Amino acid sequence: MVSGDEHVRNWVDGWVLSRGAAPPLVEPWGYTIHVGQEQHVSRHVLGATNDDVHEDDVRKAAESTRGRGFHLKVFADPARVLPWLGPEWEPYGSGDWLMTTELTPRPAPDAPAGYRLHTWSRGGVVRVMLTDADGAFAARGQVAPTGASAVVDQIETSALHRRKGLGTTVMRTLHAAAAAQGATRAVLACTPEGHLLYESLGWRVVAPLTNATYAGASD
Repeated sequence: MVSGDEHVRNWVDGWVLSRGAAPPLVEPWGYTIHVGQEQHVSRHVLGATNDDVHEDDVRKAAESTRGRGFHLKVFADPARVLPWLGPEWEPYGSGDWLMTTELTPRPAPDAPAGYRLHTWSRGGVVRVMLTDADGAFAARGQVAPTGASAVVDQIETSALHRRKGLGTTVMRTLHAAAAAQGATRAVLACTPEGHLLYESLGWRVVAPLTNATYAGASD
């Protein structure tokens, strides 16, 4: 059985590969990842989940930075975590989750009628895109295998093409691609909207996700 700590490390490693971020720096409480964007300079990720997340660790992570553009990711109930943060931290992404599933080798699905499926790999990351008959964007996603685990990331369906099974096609294509590279499980962080799709495909919740960004001390 994979522990919560292992799920977090799997997610960190796959997310770094998927987004082209710097290798994670190991901290006493988890990880720091340099992302390199103005609004997302770096992020702290607590290494534990649920009841194994402790107040002292969250406070140490939060107090270790005074830079705007830092993000904090804690895989525990926001009702517990947010009171441990100072007023300089602004929460966002209410209702997000860390989820996981087992992977088994299976053929990738065909594109739904009226759509074309495009798949390519670059730097170890497999990307999938669906376009309509005219070549317009319809849906996308990517997966970053890192050994036995893989991270599914950047799942998106155009508002013009929702409720047509495109998200399911993207996910099953990514599942097949990761399993073909030897991954036996996958992990992702998702919004409430994505949660419904992933649950329908057999994913299960590992922990709720608390998100916050450092906005600076108030005047």
